[in-house]
Amino acid sequence: MEMMTITSENRDEVNQFISSHWFSTSMVVRGKVVDMTELDGFVVYDSKEIIGLVTYRVKGHECEIMSMDSLKEKQGIGTSLVKKVIEKAKSLGCTRLKLITTNDNIYALKFYQKLGFDMTNLYRNALDLSRKLKPSIPLTGNFDIPLKHEIEFELNLE
Repeated sequence: MEMMTITSENRDEVNQFISSHWFSTSMVVRGKVVDMTELDGFVVYDSKEIIGLVTYRVKGHECEIMSMDSLKEKQGIGTSLVKKVIEKAKSLGCTRLKLITTNDNIYALKFYQKLGFDMTNLYRNALDLSRKLKPSIPLTGNFDIPLKHEIEFELNLE
């Protein structure tokens, strides 16, 4: 396995990966459309195939993970990607790292808490607005759970 920064050389491949795993290269978070083709991030390859990806954006002293995918569980791929973002955020002077996931993402709820993130906000029925901006968002998610809410997590970097 090899981890690399997203660059112009691998951007098309990364964008294809994003599109196939997120239904498009646009993401809606907190009622705003984000163009994922412009985000920084890190990608993990295994035999030239993408098996992990994290994207993030920095605003002031805050870094936000926008997407995280690990195609092989229990191999440390997701953990290594998040740790790489933490390292990068600290080097940029960020004091907090945050992310938003949805209420159906049971694995993410467990994963981020185990890494020390705290649940800070629940945005009830946020997906109603998101679907107006991105109608392809399904009504149900993992385990057939109704996809309704956004949950914000935060990690203090100080």
